[in-house]
Amino acid sequence: MPTTYAGSEMTPVWGLTEDGRKTTGRDPAVQPATVIYDPELTLSLPPAIAAPSGVNALAHCVEAMWVPAASPITTLMAAEGIRTLAGSLPAVVADGGDLEARSGALYGAYLAGAAFATTGSGLHHRICHVLGGAFDLPHAETHTIVLPYVVAFNELAVPEVMRTIAAALGTQSAPAGLWALTGRLGTPRALRDIGLSAEDVDRAVKLLLEKDYSDNARPVTEADLTAIVRAAFAGDPVV
Repeated sequence: MPTTYAGSEMTPVWGLTEDGRKTTGRDPAVQPATVIYDPELTLSLPPAIAAPSGVNALAHCVEAMWVPAASPITTLMAAEGIRTLAGSLPAVVADGGDLEARSGALYGAYLAGAAFATTGSGLHHRICHVLGGAFDLPHAETHTIVLPYVVAFNELAVPEVMRTIAAALGTQSAPAGLWALTGRLGTPRALRDIGLSAEDVDRAVKLLLEKDYSDNARPVTEADLTAIVRAAFAGDPVV
């Protein structure tokens, strides 16, 4: 019975952080046999937790669209998840007692998790898992901050995907639309605001270089990773 909006309850994905490194894997044993969504159980969830957990679900939707395992069906689910979450989360933050908005957020979370469970993860999640594991950054907030920068990086490589994301957000630009949404939600917008120091940036890039990004829609270089992490550290506007 989930009480946040990330949607991970619909996935067979597990994560383990040990000695500053986060390892993830997939095993059907960790996926619940039954999931019950009850919006009343989320009424006490404050905006500071609700909003980032919902954007974490958005990250599941977005990544499900550009990884190699994406399909027309998972793309439909992910796009509907984005549309529903983008419409529901601002209302959840504005009025904690809005049961319709909270129902929508749970519906979007379900779609996000279900799509992600089929497609798996890519560049965005690898960056966030390295940052979270090495520097003990809060999971949902890290996803919320990093997502617009990774979307901006991949924008030219998958234009059709970006048009779908933008349409689901109700905007002309996918990365700018995500940046605007996080602004409306009042979530943290810079890694330096959630615990990353300037001295950590270079170490983060070195750790990120240990990962394989060959499945990303666009080739990823050390300079690219440095630019993404530095922009996310500073909270540079995405337009």
